[in-house]
Amino acid sequence: MIKLDIINRVAEKTGVPKMKAEQAVDALFHSMKEALTRGERIELRGFGVFVVKPRKRGVGRNPRTGEEVAIPSGKTIRFKPGKELQAHEDGEMTDDDSGQSDSDF
Repeated sequence: MIKLDIINRVAEKTGVPKMKAEQAVDALFHSMKEALTRGERIELRGFGVFVVKPRKRGVGRNPRTGEEVAIPSGKTIRFKPGKELQAHEDGEMTDDDSGQSDSDF
């Protein structure tokens, strides 16, 4: 799924014009980027949590040459799915599903 698919689904499910849906999706992603840049945790109940974690310095290898490459320390974003999302991944249905298929997710 790409950003355009998300915009189309938002427009379809809410009945707003695609331009307004695009503005809403862009605003959401922009806000999330800003929060993660500041190192904040983003918790979306029923969906999951995005957290910024430190990444250790390390050594990798160039797959073509086998040469060692230094990997600098930094930060990375991790996602931990919520319980409801994990239930969907396991093929289970939760009480909130009300019989909807995964395509409606």
